[in-house]
This record gives sequence, C-alpha cells and structure tokens, in this order.
Amino acid sequence: MIDTFKKLKNISLQFGLIVNENKMKYMKCTRKETQLDKLIVDNKHIDQVRSFSYLGTIVNGNNTPEEEIRERIPKGNKAFYANKTLFKSNLVSRKSKLKLYWSVIRPIVVYGCESWVLKESVIQKLSVFVEENIKENIWAN
Repeated sequence: MIDTFKKLKNISLQFGLIVNENKMKYMKCTRKETQLDKLIVDNKHIDQVRSFSYLGTIVNGNNTPEEEIRERIPKGNKAFYANKTLFKSNLVSRKSKLKLYWSVIRPIVVYGCESWVLKESVIQKLSVFVEENIKENIWAN
C-alpha cells in the first residue's frame, strides 16, 4: 500500500498536481471488522478512516447504505420543515404541494439511491419518512 501512495504522488506530480499529505486519508473496503491503522509514507502519517463524504454521498468501507440513509432522512426533514408553511397553507393546492415534495424534498432523501442495496429495516425508515410527510401534511390539508 505504501508503494501505491508513492506512485500516486509521483504520477500526480507529472501532471502538475500536488497531493496534500496533511489532508490525505485512506479507507480499506472489506466486510471484516479491522482496526484503524496509520501508514507512514515519506515520514508522513496517513490515517485510515471508516467512511468519508464524496460529492454529498457517504462512502464506507463495507459498502452499506445505512449510514447514508441515516444522514439523508434528517436532511429531507430539514428541507420539509423549511417549507412547512407552504405545505400547511390552504392557499396552495394539493397538486402544487405534491410537485414541491417530488421536486425538492424527495430528491434530497433519495440522492444516489441507484446504488443502494435495501434491507427491510431501511425500507421501513424510508416508508416512515414518506408517510409522515405526505399523508400527515399534504393529504391532511
């Protein structure tokens, strides 16, 4: 693994890219529970992490979506409650409320869902989110 980091550094220098060794971290992708280690490359310590955020998506070592969904549901709730006055208003039609939900709230929750492998517990959490937001707030008014 140390050789890989050295190759990364050398090849990126050829293209004029500088690797920030103070921010660099690495992650092992395995389903086995491993201890977090530090690598030493050119007298620099590189920390191992269990997960990280990349383009708004949480990537973890065992490739499960539970952590991602735990992060996305509160973000969806935050977006919903930021627009709650619109959802509670009698002046806004139900059709407009549904369009708002499907175009603003739902994409926040399901961003990157194409790669999720859903378990029953995850489906249950997503169903509760949908029921709380649509049934109780949109159809009730």
